Amino acid sequence: MPIPTTHAAMGAQGADRGTKTPLALFDLDYTLIPIDSDYEWGEFTTARGWTDAAEFKRQNDAFYQQYKDGTLDIRAYVRFATAAVRRQGATNSIAAHADFMREVIQKAIQPQALELVRQHQQAGDAVVIVTATNEFVTRPIAEAFGVAELIAVELERDDTGWFTGSIRGVPSFREGKVTRVEQWLQARGLSWDAVQTTFYSDSMNDLPLFEKATTPVATNPDDRLRTLAQARGWRILDLF
Repeated sequence: MPIPTTHAAMGAQGADRGTKTPLALFDLDYTLIPIDSDYEWGEFTTARGWTDAAEFKRQNDAFYQQYKDGTLDIRAYVRFATAAVRRQGATNSIAAHADFMREVIQKAIQPQALELVRQHQQAGDAVVIVTATNEFVTRPIAEAFGVAELIAVELERDDTGWFTGSIRGVPSFREGKVTRVEQWLQARGLSWDAVQTTFYSDSMNDLPLFEKATTPVATNPDDRLRTLAQARGWRILDLF
C-alpha cells in the first residue's frame, strides 16, 4: 500500500510546523499491527500451559469484548493479564516474550506500518507509541518499530523488581492517554499549544486523544469510528 510522503498528506500544517514541535502519536494494537498484542500474548502463554486454557479464554474474551464496547475496567484487566508472568517470574517470562516476538509479532509487523513510522522520523517529528497495553508486552514491540518513546500502562513492582499486578500511576487508557501525553510533554518543557500533533488510532476508546490532537487520523477504523471520522472530517487511513 502506498503511504503518503509529504507533510501535507500526513496532516502537518506548514505554517504551524515553523513554530511548533511536530509530534506523531501512534496507538499500537490494530493501528500499527493488525492484532491485539496483549490478547495474543495471553493466547501464546496459554498455549505453553501457563494458564487453564478454557478458563483463560473465557475471561480473556470477556475482557476483550469489554474493551471493544468501551466498558473495560483496566485495573481488573491488568491484574488478570499479568497473573501468568507473575507466577512464572522474570526469567521464564522474558524468555517467553522473546519467542513471542519472533513467532507472533515479527510476522505481524507489515512494511507499510514501518514505512509510516519511518516517514515521520525522517521528517524530524518526535514519534511516540501510546498504548493501553502494558509495558512488559509492548516495550520490545516499540523497539522493533525503532521507536524509543513509549507511553504504555506502567506496572508496579515489588521489592524483587517484579510485577505485583497493580498499575503504577495513571493508566494510558481512554482519558488517561491524554494525561500521560501531557506528562510526557511537561517533562520536556512542552505543552499542547507548543506541539503540532498527528494521532493515529483504530479505536473509539481513544476519542479523548483524537479530540486533543491537531490532526486525528482514524487508522483501520471499525464502523463506529469510521462513521465518526467521516462526520467530523477526520482523515481515514486503511493501513491494512
